[in-house]
Amino acid sequence: MPRNSGSQDRLTDLEEFGADPGSLHAGIYIPQNFPKNGPLVVVLHGSTQSAESYDLGSGWSALADECGIALLYPGQRKSNNPISSFNWFKSGDSRRGAGEPLSIRHMIEQVVDDHEIDPKRVFITGMSSGGAMTSVMLATYPEVFAGGAIIAGLPYRSADNLMEAVVRMKGYGGPSDSKLKELVREASTFDGPWPTISVWHGSSDSTVDNSNADSIVRQWQKVHNVEGPPTHEEKVDGFPRQVWSNTDGREVIEEYIIKGMGHGTPIMADGDEGLGEEDKYMLEVGISSTRHIAQFWGLT
Repeated sequence: MPRNSGSQDRLTDLEEFGADPGSLHAGIYIPQNFPKNGPLVVVLHGSTQSAESYDLGSGWSALADECGIALLYPGQRKSNNPISSFNWFKSGDSRRGAGEPLSIRHMIEQVVDDHEIDPKRVFITGMSSGGAMTSVMLATYPEVFAGGAIIAGLPYRSADNLMEAVVRMKGYGGPSDSKLKELVREASTFDGPWPTISVWHGSSDSTVDNSNADSIVRQWQKVHNVEGPPTHEEKVDGFPRQVWSNTDGREVIEEYIIKGMGHGTPIMADGDEGLGEEDKYMLEVGISSTRHIAQFWGLT
């Protein structure tokens, strides 16, 4: 039986969180064992998904029970986007101080205040359009996040309209490496220390080409000043993990390209360490991205 069966009704509504200029919905999950000054993970679902379905598939709330993590699930409304995608490619929803990013920022402020969360331990992850919106949040509000994980996503400001978004998803065009760095630098007045970055992508993703994963890595390599080949490589659950460490030896970027996997979030539902439940875009491949991302962030 899946470990977090019944998580369909685990999230409770966050009723009020500022002006909500992006007109989003918000669900939260605070486990019973949540400690004072505990961490918060913000989780962004993909297109055609809901916060509840992403939680069930990814197993985040099961891990939250295990490790004492608070969860915030921003949710898209069909009135904003007919397939429930976050609007990461719209200029009004990809800049600091406006639209969907500001709504998510307000939600985070509210949850941090309500539940005595450590503001230095706020993290964000998302898949597909949620992954692309994770890129937006990390670039526009870098001071808010200790780390981010982008699954099957795209670099920040790689597209500025729907037409460009479709082309970038197929792996064509896009800003130069130096422009990618500039876009992050210009998104806020922040000057570091920057959030750590975890990148996950299927090698056989035909919805969002995996060249986008490498572009995300290059965008943040320049920001973190860790350009060039990975500092080290290893196998984790049979899959290659590439890591870039800074001059202090701290791991600041990691990348997993999951061989043979299509578009979705990598999960491992079975076994003692199992989390989540297989579904469309929740792909059973024998590695739990949820567990390894939390580990990278020091939450497990």
